Amino acid sequence: MSNLLIRNIKILWGVNRNGFLKKSGVEMSDLESIDDAFLCIENGKIIEFGKMSDFSQTSDFDEIIDASDKMVIPSFVDSHTHLVYAGSREIEYIDKIKGLTYEEIAKRGGGILNSAKLLHETSEDELFEQSLHRIREIEKQGTCAVEIKSGYGLYPKDELKMLRVIQRLKTATRLTIKSTFLAAHAVPAEFKTRQSEYVDFVVNETLPQVCEENLADFVDVFCDKGFFTIAETNRILEAAAAHGLRPKIHANELDFSGGVQVGVKHHALSVDHLEYVGDAEISALLNSKTMPTILPGAALFLNLPHAPARKMIDAGLPIAVASDFNPGSSPSGNMKLMLSLAMINHRMTVRECLNAGTINTAYAMNISDFCGSIKIGNDADCLILKEIPSLEFFLYAYGSDLIETVVLKGQIV
Repeated sequence: MSNLLIRNIKILWGVNRNGFLKKSGVEMSDLESIDDAFLCIENGKIIEFGKMSDFSQTSDFDEIIDASDKMVIPSFVDSHTHLVYAGSREIEYIDKIKGLTYEEIAKRGGGILNSAKLLHETSEDELFEQSLHRIREIEKQGTCAVEIKSGYGLYPKDELKMLRVIQRLKTATRLTIKSTFLAAHAVPAEFKTRQSEYVDFVVNETLPQVCEENLADFVDVFCDKGFFTIAETNRILEAAAAHGLRPKIHANELDFSGGVQVGVKHHALSVDHLEYVGDAEISALLNSKTMPTILPGAALFLNLPHAPARKMIDAGLPIAVASDFNPGSSPSGNMKLMLSLAMINHRMTVRECLNAGTINTAYAMNISDFCGSIKIGNDADCLILKEIPSLEFFLYAYGSDLIETVVLKGQIV
């Protein structure tokens, strides 16, 4: 690995001198910075940063970047995606335009079941190549770490195929990648009237095989109206806990499902979607270490209510913002766009958004001790922005490409 110096940085944002792991409530408005700064990188790690007036070169650098008049921010962390999938589902969007709901499309065999059929028909190698293309895309858009779920396999053979592809992606790219087992994403047509039997199948057949091959870092369940109940979610999470898998829960996207409370009960790392959140959900989250995660791309694409992010932050909660990159409800992994949507539709400030898409999403992947902020010893993942008048302009200009250079593990992408 080469050694890199970025010098004369107009403003270095996202500085973490105190070792914090997340930002909550009013803290989310704090985005520490250094004017006229430098950043030293060695062997893929941040080794030093500070004001240019304090810089004294003690190392030889293989490359030096002059960032005069440019800002530097931590790279994005995307803590909720489904980017390992086969094909696409753009035709289904016509049904959405005609007024069919997410649930109605699913009941007709569309949605997740459509993706499951396409995935079953796709070889592991082809699935890997399609997914690697998406990884390269989000890498260029500034994402340094990503969580990827299974859940389009449903049956053991195809769930294992997905999870093996995720393992291959971990070794084929420089991104930090975490894998999540999500067989409880939908009920296969074969089990349509026997949902409890499918839960038995997940617990007794698929989960043990996944854990035997050590293919998952986390477990997830779609605990929501029309999908899996609280009792079924409890059963799956209890079984997964016996194998050492911590939960990340799809919760309250379609209704007040109880998914938030069941996630908190099982010490979930995060509960995600959250379009339906009230005082009871906020109260449960305030007494937990669970990260509330909103997915603005899915809410936009499905025309769902917006999660009450402002209310949650004002109550003292942390918020993470992720992409939900998937073929049916959020076909984009562009985190800059997601943060702009959080600003526009969820009334979050730019600094809150940047904390939500870096340190807080890193927390939601259990990697914020080495990722998501500018801290000595952290992975050297950062973005050099183009010349812009202010930090606020970065998300305000929501359709503009304002990233000049992506640095990933100390390497220029």
